[in-house]
Amino acid sequence: MRNSIICLFVMLIPVLGSAQQIPNDYTGKYYLPPLAKPGEGALIKSELIYELDNKPTPQVHASTLIETPEGIVSAFFGGTHENNPDVGIRVSRLINGEWSWPEEIVNGVQNDTLRYPCWNPVLFQPEGKPLMLFYKVGPSPTTWWGMLTTSEDNGKTWSAPKKLGEDPIIGHIIGPVKNKPVQLASGRIINPTSLEYIINGREQDWKVYFEISDDGGDTWKMVGPVNDGVNFDAIQPSILTYPDGRIQAISRTKQNVLSQIWSDDEGETWGEMTALDLPNPNSGTDAVTLTDGRQLLVYNHSTKDGDEPKGRNILNLALSENGIDWKPVMTLENIPVEDGYAYPAIIQASDGLVHITYTYNRRSIKYAVVDPRNFSIRN
Repeated sequence: MRNSIICLFVMLIPVLGSAQQIPNDYTGKYYLPPLAKPGEGALIKSELIYELDNKPTPQVHASTLIETPEGIVSAFFGGTHENNPDVGIRVSRLINGEWSWPEEIVNGVQNDTLRYPCWNPVLFQPEGKPLMLFYKVGPSPTTWWGMLTTSEDNGKTWSAPKKLGEDPIIGHIIGPVKNKPVQLASGRIINPTSLEYIINGREQDWKVYFEISDDGGDTWKMVGPVNDGVNFDAIQPSILTYPDGRIQAISRTKQNVLSQIWSDDEGETWGEMTALDLPNPNSGTDAVTLTDGRQLLVYNHSTKDGDEPKGRNILNLALSENGIDWKPVMTLENIPVEDGYAYPAIIQASDGLVHITYTYNRRSIKYAVVDPRNFSIRN
């Protein structure tokens, strides 16, 4: 059904055996709300960071956002197209309700004759430290390395970038691969990350890792991989926290579902990776633990098969009390476009409102503000 109110019903069969695909058996498990409209219900605002007729680069992707004492800051990569050497990281700040022009703050120039693309920026504000911007540089996700630049003035100016370093087992330290780190009450910082390996010269093996720092991000130790790459090919985790100290990580997979994995010792060890009962078309997601204890996930509620909207042509919010049972509470997008709606980032600001950015058809970054107190939940 195109350009209309969508009722998409999903029942997912658990993953069994070696990297099985989940059948597209949509039989009545979920009700998806109709396309949200700004000013109605929980959606307060929905706008492009810059208009399509005034683009800083032909394409953009992989946004991130953070609240600073001076307002919301967003970053994303932009250039001719993903993996082109001209792709750099751009930053835009929300000032008096208007987004500043996205300025390129770092790029992948190595010398006078060599430049690599930049990838997946991630903003993070640790306690007592400057604002951090992690990003990746390299020819591809199988060969890239992690970089870091910092800001002492809430994103106006940035330090000279530095490489994150090496790990004796995995090689390059990547940093948070797509989604924001979390800092626990103990002060420990956990970067959700993942690696993509080449097998037999062509196939990619996806593994989830976590980088842990107990010194404010000065040094990192690696935990993982936490999945075997057999039942789940998973990357790009996001981290949720619980009052009892448990941590949940939700990842995208190649198996048509989101995956989950839990830790009860601040990320030192992790349990078995299992399927979360939500579909996924192998597309990036993000999640946030709200101050009231609920968990909020932004994701594409679809697979690559079936009728439109499918794949990345639908973008949704789902809410959970326990991280296991989820209910879709908002449809942010469902009108098919060429390059979809993807790679969302989500935070809750100090005023309690939820702020979201995501790739809009690879041509701009869209910004949405949601009041989580006003979700309408249908049983």
